[in-house]
Amino acid sequence: MATKIIPKRSKQPAKKEPTTFMNKLTRFLFKVFLWFIGLSLFFVVLFKFVPVPFTPLMVIRAIENKMAGKENYFSHDWESLDNISVNLQKAVIASEDGTFLKHNGFDFTAMQKAYKSNERGRRIKGGSTISQQTAKNVFLWQGRSYLRKGLEAYFTVLIETIWGKKRIMEVYLNSIEMGDGVYGAEAAAQHWYRKDVSSLTLQQAAGIAAILPNPRKYSATSSSSYINNRKAKIVRVMRHVGKIEY
Repeated sequence: MATKIIPKRSKQPAKKEPTTFMNKLTRFLFKVFLWFIGLSLFFVVLFKFVPVPFTPLMVIRAIENKMAGKENYFSHDWESLDNISVNLQKAVIASEDGTFLKHNGFDFTAMQKAYKSNERGRRIKGGSTISQQTAKNVFLWQGRSYLRKGLEAYFTVLIETIWGKKRIMEVYLNSIEMGDGVYGAEAAAQHWYRKDVSSLTLQQAAGIAAILPNPRKYSATSSSSYINNRKAKIVRVMRHVGKIEY
């Protein structure tokens, strides 16, 4: 009896799902997201221990001056918070963020007041805390877009969690713009009063804090009546700040 030989069927390779544009885009965006999270955490942890060498605003101002044909003046000297006058620390709390030592990065009451006043068309200072301003100055660009505000909130949570209040105040006072080409407390003290930041008086500290809404427009010395009124108000509030305990 003849044996019937049945040929073996070769296994067909499994068909791969065609890679669509949306799949590629999703994978790419996921990788970008992971890189962003990793890099943001790296720099937040790094700047907990290392002085911030420059900020995006410093770069932007340098480019603006270059394009306008102006001379680039840049002064930025890092100082430990222990060497920065307590008067200046109290002054920026009195001027910029009265609940700095109590909130977790956001002052929702101030934000709500700012929102309601802006709806009525009034021009007042925003509801940003010192923590939010620090996050914006160190990691982001200037602007009012929803993207920038969302990233600001993200970095605010990170620095509140990783840095703590004392480091936030130290970075804030060493990084913010305090005059045209003047960045940080030591540079501001030298520029406006020709003295070290450690020896600022109550009135001098209030003078620097008073110009922070627009430090390139206003002057801490030989000030306008508007700035003098702000100084007086800041000094009154400073007397009620009490001992700063971070």
